[in-house]
Amino acid sequence: MRRRLSDLLAPYGVPFRPHLGFAAWPAAIYAIGDVHGCRDELEELEAAIIADAADIEGEKWLVGLGDYIDRGPDSAGVLDHLTRPPPPGFRRISLMGNHEFMLLDFLADPQPDSRWLYNGGLETLASYGLAPEWNPQIGHHIPRNHIDFVTCLHLTLSVPGVVFVHAGLGSTAPVEQQDEADLLWIRTAFHDAPPVPGRLVVHGHTPDTLPVIAPGRICVDTGAFATGVLTAVRLMPGAEPKLLDTRGRGHGNIG
Repeated sequence: MRRRLSDLLAPYGVPFRPHLGFAAWPAAIYAIGDVHGCRDELEELEAAIIADAADIEGEKWLVGLGDYIDRGPDSAGVLDHLTRPPPPGFRRISLMGNHEFMLLDFLADPQPDSRWLYNGGLETLASYGLAPEWNPQIGHHIPRNHIDFVTCLHLTLSVPGVVFVHAGLGSTAPVEQQDEADLLWIRTAFHDAPPVPGRLVVHGHTPDTLPVIAPGRICVDTGAFATGVLTAVRLMPGAEPKLLDTRGRGHGNIG
């Protein structure tokens, strides 16, 4: 049975605040798709975002849509980057992905057949200089500030008219009533559902070679670990969405 996030966070003494909501927009929001251990691409994309935002007055947000770790070559470096202060003029808001959930699930009960280990966790451990051989103490080698970062991630971010989430929404209900598993794992049922009037959902989780802009949703997971293309979308009140991305060499295959 899948553990609930509140149970996984309890040993860390972290207040469980799954949903983050704001009544007003900042000047601009840049939502970044699944990084999956691609630190070089993350730094390149953030440099492009900083350049794009240079003439935008007011506070800007960098919103990570989850899955910062696993699969790619430098998950440790990605978490190093994300635990440092954001660029001047920006606020960083990072959401949880299913891979961060799987990491917490593993840390709660380390097992050699853990689904995390075989869905990118071994690559994450390698980024910390750890051999892939099973050792029940391997989770203790992940720096505490990286664990603290993961335990403080929210499941959703909402501003008027837009919900940011890792995988998607499972129903027309408000975000506070959504099933936690849907927020982290849903795919087809969400993609095929009719859009909810007045609600745009910005998400990742389902990789493709190009971002998807469809009625009621925008997906910016372009499989960076495989394609070298990390994508962000800029949203501003009253403006059309703008896509930004990197163009690099990948490290594997999508899927």
